[in-house]
Amino acid sequence: MAGLRELIPKSRPRQRQAPPWISRLVQLGVTAEDPYIRRRQIFTNIGAFAIALNAFSHLLLNAVLFPWELMPLHIYNAVVTVLALSIHRLHPYGENLGAMALSTLTIGGHTYVVLALGLNSGLQIYFTLAGFLLFIFGIEHWRQFTIFFAAAFLALIATLYFGRPAGFMIPQQADFRETLAVQALINTMIINVLLIVYALTALRRAEIELSQEFARSESLIDVILPRAIAARLKRGEERRIADKVSSASIMFADLSGFTAATNAVGPDELVGWLDELFCSFDELCSRNGVDKIKTIGDSYMAVGGLDGDAGRGAVAICRLALEMQQQMSRHKALGSHRLSLRIGIHNGTVVAGVIGDLRVSYDVWGDAVNVAQRMEAHGEPGRIQVSAQVVAMVGHRFAFERRGSIALKGLAETEAWFLTGVLADAVKETANSGEDRDEALR
Repeated sequence: MAGLRELIPKSRPRQRQAPPWISRLVQLGVTAEDPYIRRRQIFTNIGAFAIALNAFSHLLLNAVLFPWELMPLHIYNAVVTVLALSIHRLHPYGENLGAMALSTLTIGGHTYVVLALGLNSGLQIYFTLAGFLLFIFGIEHWRQFTIFFAAAFLALIATLYFGRPAGFMIPQQADFRETLAVQALINTMIINVLLIVYALTALRRAEIELSQEFARSESLIDVILPRAIAARLKRGEERRIADKVSSASIMFADLSGFTAATNAVGPDELVGWLDELFCSFDELCSRNGVDKIKTIGDSYMAVGGLDGDAGRGAVAICRLALEMQQQMSRHKALGSHRLSLRIGIHNGTVVAGVIGDLRVSYDVWGDAVNVAQRMEAHGEPGRIQVSAQVVAMVGHRFAFERRGSIALKGLAETEAWFLTGVLADAVKETANSGEDRDEALR
C-alpha cells in the first residue's frame, strides 16, 4: 500500500511550454483569475489572431493580383485585420465580450466575402466551422453560443439563397474562384483536424488527471484508515463504524529518555528523527499485518487481531514488537542521546470504530487498552512487557521471561512477563508465514 509521501508528489511533472513570447501574446488582455474564463479568452485571442493573419495574407495576395478590381475587398481585409487584433482589449469588460465581438466580426464579414466573390469560390464552407464558437463561449454559456451558431446558420442559408455563382466582384475570373474553392476545402479540413485534436487532447488530459486524483483520494483513505474499514466507508452502507472485538492484542511503545533528549536538539532535527523512526515502524506494521492506530507524542500504538483472527493477531503484534526493538537498536542517536524503547502488550476485548467528521480517526477503547498502556508505563526501557493473557495465546511461539506480579495504577496486581524472542522451533514457521503474508499483500 502506498504511503502518504508516495501520494503527495514532490513536484508536478514538467510540461512542455510554448516560448515566452507566444504565451504573452495569447494572454493579452486576459486578467481573469478563473481558469475556465482564462482558457476561453485565450482561445478567443488565438482565433482572433488567426483571423487577422488570414485577412492580412489575403490583403497582400489580392493586392498583388488585383490591385484595383478588389479594392473594396482590400479595405475589408484591412479593417478585419485591425479589428481582430483589437479583440483582446475587450476581455477586461466582460468574460465573453471578446467572444461575441469575434463571432459578430467573423459571421458578418464572411457573409460579405461570400456574396462578393460568389458561391463558385466555395468560401461558404467556412460557415460549417461555427461549432468552433463553443470553444470560446464555453458549454456553461450555451445560450450565447446557440444565438451566434443560429446566426451563422442563417447567414449560410442567406448566402446560398441570395448569392450569385460569380458574385459581384471580378465575375470573369473563374480560375481565381476555383483556386479559392480548393484552398477553402483544404483549410477547412486542416482546421477541423486541429480542433478535434485539441478537443480530444484536452479531454484525455482531463481524464488522466481525474483518474490520478481519484486514485490518490482512494489511497489516501486507505492510509488514514485500515483498508477493511476504508472499504466499508466507501460502500456507504453503514452510518457508523463500530465493532466489538472479543480478542485483540494491543501494543503501546514509548521512547525512554525522550523528554530529556528533546532539550538538546532543534525542532527540525527532532521532527526529522521522529518521522524517520515512526515511518520505519509503519513499514513494520504493514509487513506484519498489524493495524497502526495512532501516535501520541513519542508514543506509538498498534493493534493486531481486529480482523477477528485473534491468534494470528497476537503472533503478529509480538513479532512486530521484537522487530521494533531491533529497529530501535539500529536507529541513530537523537543528538548525543541514544534512546531505548519501552513496549507493553495486552490481549482482551476492545471496541473499535471511526469517530469525528473533520480529520476522522480510527481508534479502540476498553479496559484492555488501559491495561496495555499501563503494561508499557510500568515496563523497563529496552524490553517488551506482556500480560499473562498474551503468554497464554502465543507461548508456544515465543520465549518469555517471567517478571512476576506488578501493581498497575488503578488495577489489581497483574502477572507480567518479558518477551525475549522467537522459539527456535517457531522461527521457520514464523518466517514462512511472513513470506505467505508478503505474497498475499503483493
